Amino acid sequence: MAENDDASREPLSRGGVAPQPLFAVAAVLLGSFLANFDSRLTTVGLPDLRGAFSLGFDEGAWLSTAGIGSQIFIAPAVAWLATVFGLRRVLGIPSLVYAAVSFIIPFVHDYPTLLALSVVHGLLLGTFVPATLMIVFRNLPIRWWLPAISIYAIRVVGFALDTSTSLVGLYVDHLGWQWLYWQGVVIAPLMGLMVYLGTPNEPVNRALLREADWGGMLLLGASVSMTYAGLDQGNRLDWLGSGTVMALLAGGAALFLAFLVNESLVRKPWAHVNVLFSRNIGLGLVLILLYTLTSLSNASLVPNFLATIALLRPEQSGLLLLTCGALPMFVLVPVSIWLLRHFDTRTVIVVGFACFAAANLWGTRLSHDWAREDFVGIVLLQAIGQSLTLLPLIITLLSNSDPSRATSFAAYIQIMRLGGAEIGVALMGTWLRVREQVHSFYLGQNLAVGDVDVVERLKQLADHFAAHGTGTAQSRAVGTLAGIVQREANVLAYIDGFWLCFWLAVIALGIVALVSRAPTGPFTPAPFGFARMLLRKCGVRAA
Repeated sequence: MAENDDASREPLSRGGVAPQPLFAVAAVLLGSFLANFDSRLTTVGLPDLRGAFSLGFDEGAWLSTAGIGSQIFIAPAVAWLATVFGLRRVLGIPSLVYAAVSFIIPFVHDYPTLLALSVVHGLLLGTFVPATLMIVFRNLPIRWWLPAISIYAIRVVGFALDTSTSLVGLYVDHLGWQWLYWQGVVIAPLMGLMVYLGTPNEPVNRALLREADWGGMLLLGASVSMTYAGLDQGNRLDWLGSGTVMALLAGGAALFLAFLVNESLVRKPWAHVNVLFSRNIGLGLVLILLYTLTSLSNASLVPNFLATIALLRPEQSGLLLLTCGALPMFVLVPVSIWLLRHFDTRTVIVVGFACFAAANLWGTRLSHDWAREDFVGIVLLQAIGQSLTLLPLIITLLSNSDPSRATSFAAYIQIMRLGGAEIGVALMGTWLRVREQVHSFYLGQNLAVGDVDVVERLKQLADHFAAHGTGTAQSRAVGTLAGIVQREANVLAYIDGFWLCFWLAVIALGIVALVSRAPTGPFTPAPFGFARMLLRKCGVRAA
């Protein structure tokens, strides 16, 4: 392996300090929120999109997979592209093209064209978050880093997730489903303007361009996106029973092996895996994956339960996530920043995962009687966990990373950010489906034909329906009883989902104990008050 093994050894700090830092921060805010709003909106609003485009269930499923899979394809390479071509070029032009594509999509009625535009839409969207994060390190003073990174961190599965469900209802019921796309027509050009005003005009780095590892970028992007597509479609197509799923998963694995071979052979590899050969880096990436899985209780379990069992529309369940999940973050994010300025990141991470564990343990008390208001405490605990977990995890990774390999490291961060979250959603869907089938089977065993209790219950239901027609009363009674069994099986499956998230949080707490103290750097906390006095008495100089 070549010593000079990475064309991305160019530090993120190559750019100059932004002439107008507030514009740069605004670009970070708009880009990160737009990416997550759009990804989430097209997921939550997929039933409405299927109806608007007259799509079948399978066509709608591939539409969602194409949009998110293309984001995963481009995201790992964005840090390198921004280093070579400059942030203005990587964000400015794509933002305008993205706005144009977003405007056109609602007028398309041909499915192949719609699918192609969704891929382009996803590719452009995938550049926004990685590029806006680079604005923080390349163009902002160090004192701005922590607040700006907090914007990036919280929007990943926090504020954007909790508010997007409400926006679906607003758009579909009041403004029109077209605004699921047209919001990008308004926000994307504004983000491009903020980038233009907040970042310097950088020349193309032709030295890095000549050494480009295009093969490595294409192989890694294609590998991760194919793997995601296989996992996303696995629940719908019955996993190993589907040739399509097997082909996607096998193709993703083969391309990843080819990527590893490529990175070992090229003179200046783009994202060699040796960038991860650090104890804290490896553990930090595992913790980010566990975070994305643990936070699924808020991202998936709560809204899906309210939709499946409580039969609430997105705007109804979204009100809970907005008021108890999103709005408290305006207070929780400054608290998180303050804690990170004065306490070790590991301490803050422990508190965050403990909140996730408590919220999920609370969720195991679920019953079919639970209404929206019964989830207030769970959603509040989840909001605290989101505010106190992802930001310190990102700070931990940045504190332990090698700045000279920043763009390599950024590639793996984007894989964990997008791939981990989307794969987690796909696997949680499979977990709920399988557990519902298991519980349906065991509940059904207790409903033996001729059982006294079953006969009595069927008689009560038949008598109730007899007033509306005796001929159909018995069949309606059987159907109602079957519906009750299915409802209870679903409730038990959601309880199992909360248990799964709880144990993932417990595992994460155990892994945090293995993380060592980060080297001294710009994110090193400055103890205060009693902590400073204690360190002084112990002979340790506070940073």
